[in-house]
Amino acid sequence: MKRKNKHLVWASILPASLMLLAGCGGAAGDGDDQAATAGFEFGAPQDDVDAVLADLDPVTLTFQPYSGSNAETMSLAEKAFMDAVEERSNGQIGFEVAWGQSIAGYSELDDALTDGRVDIAYTVPVYFPDEYPKLDAYNKLGIYTSNAPVTGEAALQAQMTEAGWNDPELLEEFSQKGLTPLNPLVASGNYWAACNAENTTLDDWEGNQVRIGGSVQTPIAESIGASPVSMEYGEAFEALQRGTVDCTFIQGLVAGSTGMLEAAPNVSLLSEERFTGAVTAAHVAGSSFEQLPLAYQQIIFDAAGVDWFHGQLNGMIASSADALQDARDAGGGVVELEPEVEDRIITTQHQIIDDLVEDGLIESDLPDRLTESGERWTGVVEELGYSDDGEISDLNEWYDPEETDFRPLAEEVMKESALEHRPSE
Repeated sequence: MKRKNKHLVWASILPASLMLLAGCGGAAGDGDDQAATAGFEFGAPQDDVDAVLADLDPVTLTFQPYSGSNAETMSLAEKAFMDAVEERSNGQIGFEVAWGQSIAGYSELDDALTDGRVDIAYTVPVYFPDEYPKLDAYNKLGIYTSNAPVTGEAALQAQMTEAGWNDPELLEEFSQKGLTPLNPLVASGNYWAACNAENTTLDDWEGNQVRIGGSVQTPIAESIGASPVSMEYGEAFEALQRGTVDCTFIQGLVAGSTGMLEAAPNVSLLSEERFTGAVTAAHVAGSSFEQLPLAYQQIIFDAAGVDWFHGQLNGMIASSADALQDARDAGGGVVELEPEVEDRIITTQHQIIDDLVEDGLIESDLPDRLTESGERWTGVVEELGYSDDGEISDLNEWYDPEETDFRPLAEEVMKESALEHRPSE
């Protein structure tokens, strides 16, 4: 399952707004209008796509990804997406990339997407639970697949993508802001507890200051006697070094791109279940998207659903491998939690879900539906030949992103859920 990326050739350096006007044909005659509204079927041969693109002008879109630079492992998602768009469009769609959230931080990114400063972006709606209450609820529901580093993560991303496309309330949270979801529920990976000392027992955790990645982790930290501390992950490294905080809840994706485990090299996971809080992000397009010719919208949507999905999973797992290597280099590694600690965490996580149902924030049958879909997608993942070829502690030794292609899984997810939302005439 290997497919090599090629470097993207930028189509233009003109501002996106100017190029969009050119791409949409402006107020030209009927021929231009017909070209702008012509589309193609998902999976159509390239010759069919070429015929639709023939009369369209190039566009350049401003893309703000997660990664700080194109050298980071997590940039695999952006590279896969942009390469696929460039290839499918014959270079007629290009990108100006704002690495490291350089145009708008997450707190102002929705505004930047609607006012045209950014056209496509990776965003983290879970930071704003009052604005995205349904997405915040799914953040607390990502425990219904295994915590296996490859098959568990692949099944979770498939499960949550399907759930997102099938939830009108969630999609409305984006559309009411003038945003178009390309990947509505992005699972950023299992959380780990990373500490600057080995913490395995309740006595070890008692009184520890723990940096939390979201409000859902407050009761989890408190259930094992720790004190939660809300802190940006950019501040956590120095705090861990100084001993201001003792531990952090962190995802491998973030740990791998920040080097956090150099300061907190003792990593704990639950033995079978996942830590809650994995569903944090979304991949969205802004107000300019609907101004694009239909074929361009379809190219972007298809590449997001297949190639970005592939790159997100691949980059996330590879970043986790980088993080665990950092931990070992710093003299740490994966340590097991005592059963009593695990039991308290698991009990708390299920109580959080019960509270969501009791408060009417989710349908009472949603946990059962997610349990069923988690089992179903786990089966699909295994049927497609994905596997865990070692222990997570040695992930960097057996996982090879160059040899792993999640596009076949992504195509199955597209067919099951996303295609009815694909732009059409």
